[in-house]
Amino acid sequence: MKIGIVCYPTHGGSGVVASELALGLAERGHEVHIVSYATPFRLRTFNQNVFIHEVEVATYPLFKYPPYGLGLATKLADVAEEYKLDLFHAHYAMPHAASSYIAKKIMRDDRIKIITTLHGTDITLVGADKSFHRVIKFSVEESDGVTAVSRFLKRRTIEEFDIKQDIRVIYNFVDTNRCNQKFEKCTKSRYAPNGEKILMHASNFRPVKRISDIVRIFAKVREQIPSKLLLLGEGPERLFAQQLVKELKIGQDVQFLGEQDYIENLLSCADLFLLPSEQESFGLVALEAHSCGVPVVGAATGGLPEVVIDGETGFLLPVGDVPGMAQKCVELLTNDQLYQSFSKRGRERAVSCFERQLIIPQYEAYYHEILNR
Repeated sequence: MKIGIVCYPTHGGSGVVASELALGLAERGHEVHIVSYATPFRLRTFNQNVFIHEVEVATYPLFKYPPYGLGLATKLADVAEEYKLDLFHAHYAMPHAASSYIAKKIMRDDRIKIITTLHGTDITLVGADKSFHRVIKFSVEESDGVTAVSRFLKRRTIEEFDIKQDIRVIYNFVDTNRCNQKFEKCTKSRYAPNGEKILMHASNFRPVKRISDIVRIFAKVREQIPSKLLLLGEGPERLFAQQLVKELKIGQDVQFLGEQDYIENLLSCADLFLLPSEQESFGLVALEAHSCGVPVVGAATGGLPEVVIDGETGFLLPVGDVPGMAQKCVELLTNDQLYQSFSKRGRERAVSCFERQLIIPQYEAYYHEILNR
C-alpha cells in the first residue's frame, strides 16, 4: 500500500506512535509518506520506504495567524496525486482529519480513504472546547475508519460527540527489544552515586500531568528512603516545578534532563516511574516503563488502568492522592520480593499485549478492511 501519515512531529505520544507505525509499515514493504510541519524526531535518519513532506505555510499581513490547516490540506492533495496514495492516516483529529477531508475534496477522488486515530487530548481537551466541537465531530464522522488508543477513549468519544459509527480500539505499542539493547544506556551511578533509588517521570509538562504532585510525592519518599528524581521533558509547568523544588529544598536530589528521543536509554536506571496525571487516554510512557521492567505508581484515570494493572504491575490511586502514592512508592522500594514481582509482570505484559509486532499488523489489517469496504 501507499500510505500518507499525518502527525505532529513533537515528543508527544501521538507523534511517537505515528513515527513508529511508519517505520513498522515500511519494514513490511509499504510505501509511507509522512506529512507534517517538521520531520518527526524519530524519523530524522534515513529509512527505506519512508518519505518526509514538510508543510510550508506562507504568512501574509492579512492573516493574523498562519493558516496551517489549509496549507496541510494542499500538501496532502499534492502528495496524494503525485505518489498515488491509497489512504490518509490522520493521527489526531484536529486539524489532521479535517485537513485530510479537505484534501480529498480538492482531489475529487472518492477512491482515497481517510482513517483517523484518536489519541486523547483531541477529544478530552480540544474536543471539550465548543469552538472546535463541531469540526471534530464532522471530521470523525466523515472518516472512512476511526481508531482509538484505548477503550476509555472510545467510550469518551462516543459520549462527547454522539458518534454512531464503529470505532476500532487499537492500542499503542512499543518495541520491547529496545530495553534489552546494551548500547547507549545510562550508568546508574551517574545519577545515584551512593546507590540511591531513582524515581522518574517523562511528559510535556502540561498542567494535566500534575508535575507538582510528582515533586511532592518524591519529597515524601525522600524522607524515608535515599532517592533521586529524574524529570524528562519540557513544557509550561517546568519553571513552576523548578520553583517548587527550591521551596522544598530538595534541589540536590532532582535533575531536569529535558526532552529525550528514546527514554528507554534512561529507564534502565529507573526504579519507579511516576504518572499521577489528571487524565491519561493511554499512558504510552507507562508502557515504555513496563517494557523496561519498571513498575508504575500513578493515578487511576482514563485509559491508564488498561496499561498498568493495579496491584500487579504498579499501583493506581485517586488523582491528587500524594500521600497514598508516596506510601506505595516506599512499599515497593522496601520490599524486594514485591518489587521483583511487579517488575517481571510489567515486562511480561508489555511483551504479550503491546509489542509492536502484535499491534502493527492490526493497523495493516484495518487498512485493508477499509480499502476493501
